[in-house]
Amino acid sequence: MLAQTVASAFQRHFGYAAPLLVRAPGRVNLIGEHTDYNNGFVLPAAVDKAIYYAVGLSSTAEIRLVAHDLNDCFTIALDQVHRTDTPWANYLLGVVAQLQKRGLTLTGFDCVFGGDIPIGAGMSSSAAVECGLAFALNRLLSADIDKMELAHIAQKAEHEYALVQCGLMDQFASLFGKPEHVVRLDCRSLEYAYFPFDTQACRIVLCNSGVKHSLASSEYNTRRKECERGVSVLRQYYPEVQSLRDATLDHLAAHRDELGPVVYRRCAYVVQENQRVEAACRHLAAHDLGAFGQEMYASHAGLRDDYEVSCEELDVLVEAARQVPGVYGARMMGGGFGGCTINLVAPDQVENFIREVGATYEQRYGRPLETYQTTIVGGVEALEAAVAQP
Repeated sequence: MLAQTVASAFQRHFGYAAPLLVRAPGRVNLIGEHTDYNNGFVLPAAVDKAIYYAVGLSSTAEIRLVAHDLNDCFTIALDQVHRTDTPWANYLLGVVAQLQKRGLTLTGFDCVFGGDIPIGAGMSSSAAVECGLAFALNRLLSADIDKMELAHIAQKAEHEYALVQCGLMDQFASLFGKPEHVVRLDCRSLEYAYFPFDTQACRIVLCNSGVKHSLASSEYNTRRKECERGVSVLRQYYPEVQSLRDATLDHLAAHRDELGPVVYRRCAYVVQENQRVEAACRHLAAHDLGAFGQEMYASHAGLRDDYEVSCEELDVLVEAARQVPGVYGARMMGGGFGGCTINLVAPDQVENFIREVGATYEQRYGRPLETYQTTIVGGVEALEAAVAQP
């Protein structure tokens, strides 16, 4: 229905039918947070919350954009693409700029987009916005850019136009998602492997803290700089350490004083989180959800105490989940400072989980808890043209 809504809005705004329709999913990340920009491991999956696009090539030399959910429009000349004071448009213009940098000859185009990914919940709505447009233009212009390159294009758009120095995970997950599978990505080699994850046997429930975060905040980029500081110290003694992926806890312990307490904790978290991702994949292969969940709890503790990107509301949600029967594991998810917790819950305990955790949260903060049950789906795709008919 969302695809139909976006297609109908396209026809109302631009007066011609049969645009290309694209679905670009958001993502969850089961474990492996803040490891992607440190060349580490992540374990995301695409989910059934998505951004939908209707895009058509025009005979003009303009880019005409409509943010359906915001009821806002933006127009710019194709040869004048630049960062603007319209934040939502920058995600799209960043994609266009990256395609132009690669020498692709663009024509004017019209675009309407909207969806149901909760904004600020840590489900990577921004990556879905970027990947959806990159996929659509690639298809419409017959550019034959492969999916991994599209992920890099979307990532660079975020770096240069949204000014967030994100890793590749979010864009990769949106493009490479596979139904009923999580995907382990090695962010250094870009090798990846799929692991079955039956969301009917174990449900993924997200609890939205209601605290809005912005990955463009200074804190996110500060964490990245702190990690880079750690690498620069270690590299003086261990030339093989090109990123925290190459570091060990022994390396860090040997130079703890020089690193300083804050940088030491940041780096220790990343090294341990990479170890947790690898352990979690072994647990998943062995169908041991209990052991997998313990890695999630440990991940949250590290994010809270060492990386310091959690907040009180997220901590309350994780502790509340720990008390409910049938919960395998829980942790904060995403960049931090708000957003959602991700919880693995036995199917017959989901209703009780939502009721119990919701009651704890409402009693503590005086507001209802918003929750989402998610299904793991495939990555960015074109939808059947028939959906575009009014």
